[in-house]
Amino acid sequence: MGEVKIKVQNLTKIFGNKPEQGIELLKQGLSKNEIMDKTGLAVGVNNASFEVEEGQFLVIMGLSGSGKSTLVRLVNRLIEPTSGSVIIDGNDITKMTADELRNLRRKKFAMVFQRFALFPHRTILKNVEFGLEIQGMEQSEREQKAREALDLVGLKGWEDSYPEHLSGGMQQRVGLARALAVDPDILLMDEAFSALDPLIKKEMQDELLALQNRVNKTIIFITHDLDEALKLGDKIILMKDGAIVQEGTPEDILTNPADEYVEKFVEDVNTSKILTASGVMKKVKNVAYTKDGPRTVLRKMEEEGISSIFVVNRDWTINGIVFAEDAAEAAENGVKEITNIIKKDVIQIGPDTPVSEIFPVIATATYPIVVADENKKLLGIIIKGTILAKLAGKGAK
Repeated sequence: MGEVKIKVQNLTKIFGNKPEQGIELLKQGLSKNEIMDKTGLAVGVNNASFEVEEGQFLVIMGLSGSGKSTLVRLVNRLIEPTSGSVIIDGNDITKMTADELRNLRRKKFAMVFQRFALFPHRTILKNVEFGLEIQGMEQSEREQKAREALDLVGLKGWEDSYPEHLSGGMQQRVGLARALAVDPDILLMDEAFSALDPLIKKEMQDELLALQNRVNKTIIFITHDLDEALKLGDKIILMKDGAIVQEGTPEDILTNPADEYVEKFVEDVNTSKILTASGVMKKVKNVAYTKDGPRTVLRKMEEEGISSIFVVNRDWTINGIVFAEDAAEAAENGVKEITNIIKKDVIQIGPDTPVSEIFPVIATATYPIVVADENKKLLGIIIKGTILAKLAGKGAK
């Protein structure tokens, strides 16, 4: 991630005759319902702006009628925008000709819908080949790519079966394989798992995350399910009445809801399963270094009003912890180094560790837990009170 793949600017869609009248009324501050009552025009999307980085998983969510499905169809111009721009890899697709747009869709985009839309008279292999067939690819090459895509989604061996022989989850995998076979840069998924049973839905979510880890596509995923959004999204956009009401990481949405509408969306979420160590840790203001002596360490503890201090190397990789009583005894005995009083068995967790997994660990810990990256570099510490404050909505600095 890093490079901007999709840039949406002031995108608006008004359905009905004379949509420019709706644009003007939106500028005057009228609501979606007021515009419908006054003019009969339907506001699909209202002045939406956002960016999606390459390889990012963006989830757009909202209640029925919020505009999320309209928005995703504006991104590839399946629906023509009333105003605004959609910039893909630096090119504004709202200014493209029909031929340019058709070519872009074939090379850049693939869509997966809620309804599987498989051809019942074609084998699974032939279903997956369909997009490549439309592109004019020769049979041997498209068959190879289709087989690779089926293997990618775990359906190797089902090539000669027909859709009626597959479960709902397997049929959705075929839809996903068909999208992946054309090797798109951008994958648009509109309520792709909504029709599935809960258990199969969870399996498909896990499969999609594992798949994304391998193929690293730019994904826009539409859902009305908050748990699904929190599980899948690197970033979430929440919509209401065609407008974006909040954009942020799952943790942003949970811990800092923008308004009452968002608060109601997240009020029943078990935040301990969503919040991670990085969201509840406290930054460490003062540390000891392996070169420090016991008197230096005691002074640092006194300044902070603490009875223990974490010890790091020069590159801030964690070395251990020193307790005040051990440092005081070493100083009294004339010891000049802290090497022999550093306790090495500190508990370390990664920044992405869910809070729900931290509770059992911190319950028996006698000192704060260290949050460190994959190189054991100290990022912060977690104390029991920090977690409780965060879950209570008070936050922790």
